[in-house]
Amino acid sequence: MKQHILVIGAGFGGVWSALSAARLLDKHSRSDVEITLLAPQAQLRIRPRFYESDVHKMFAPLDGLFDSVGVRFIKGTAEHIDELARTVGYRDEAGRWCTLTYDRLVLAAGSQLSRPAVPGLGSHAFDVDQIESAVRLESHLKSLKNRPVSIARNTVVVAGGGFTGIETGTEMPARLRSILGDDQDIRVIIVDRGTRIAAAMGDEIRPSIVEASEHLGIEWVLNTSVAAVDANGATLADGRRIESHTVIWTVGFRASPLTEQMSSVRDTQGRLHVDENLKVLGQEHVYAAGDVAYAATDDLGNFAAMSCQHAISLGRHAGNNVAADLLGVAPTPYRQPKYVTCLDLGAWGAVFTEGWDRQLKLVKEPAKELKTQINTLWIYPPAADRATALAAADPMIPVA
Repeated sequence: MKQHILVIGAGFGGVWSALSAARLLDKHSRSDVEITLLAPQAQLRIRPRFYESDVHKMFAPLDGLFDSVGVRFIKGTAEHIDELARTVGYRDEAGRWCTLTYDRLVLAAGSQLSRPAVPGLGSHAFDVDQIESAVRLESHLKSLKNRPVSIARNTVVVAGGGFTGIETGTEMPARLRSILGDDQDIRVIIVDRGTRIAAAMGDEIRPSIVEASEHLGIEWVLNTSVAAVDANGATLADGRRIESHTVIWTVGFRASPLTEQMSSVRDTQGRLHVDENLKVLGQEHVYAAGDVAYAATDDLGNFAAMSCQHAISLGRHAGNNVAADLLGVAPTPYRQPKYVTCLDLGAWGAVFTEGWDRQLKLVKEPAKELKTQINTLWIYPPAADRATALAAADPMIPVA
């Protein structure tokens, strides 16, 4: 009877886990281990690009790729993990309850935008967390031209001044003007709890964000947060009111709630603590990759961020090591000491830094060119060619 590797999730961590496991099995000429990937769709959705326009195009089909390397795809949504029975319960596309067994599991179910109990958040706010919600935002933006001219129509409020909030906010002036016209007075306001603009991003990168904001006419409202949302605007925690028909929530992310079903230690974002081989601590048969893994990148106290930059390498290592576990060969410990930041700043350009202290390397157009390469080439999956795909899944390939 064949042994079974089950991967949950078709994000960056899941896709690269499946490919890397297939690579190691191929390298050892083993056909007695089957790989299955369970996800709601056979698509790698390019989540880092959801702040852009034309969001409906931001995915890469995976059927041909999986077929080329012998990965079985099952369309469904995982809902229950039984770590003792080694089973995963899921709903198929018709809503029927089904069960899969596994010998080894790679949990790569990703993360979700945090949705606190802010009045009106669920019914009136927008986000760019998933492709469906980003498409909903884009449709809403296009519909604004059919509304009477008003301050609220022409104002976008972005709740949160972190990475997603900054990229969403700096892209918004050009998106609004393309819809409403260059003659309109556009307001984009980023609301953030920080005491300074982009305080959490560090002093090396802050001046570029400040300059880009001034150039693009983006306003920052600091030392407060969005406390309530309604159809006509946002009320802030300090009592101020901003009239707006478009409030975009970007505050905070949490690992998939599937991690809460594991009897293992989690961090404050719900990520599972893993060892250097990405095996979940306290588990014999479960590995984690991508946004559900709390993994040390080096020996200096740095841990992988919720980003495709880390998810790709985490996936390559988790897939390799879960297969190595079954084959009885040596694993490849996860290490990713190089860390970079490439932040899109709309029409102003971008900023590129290296290191966890974000040492400035490129700004404006040179950084924008690099960001475009990352977004349109580097983070996409390999071609549906067996040799090419398996070679690309080598965990020893350095990833920035």
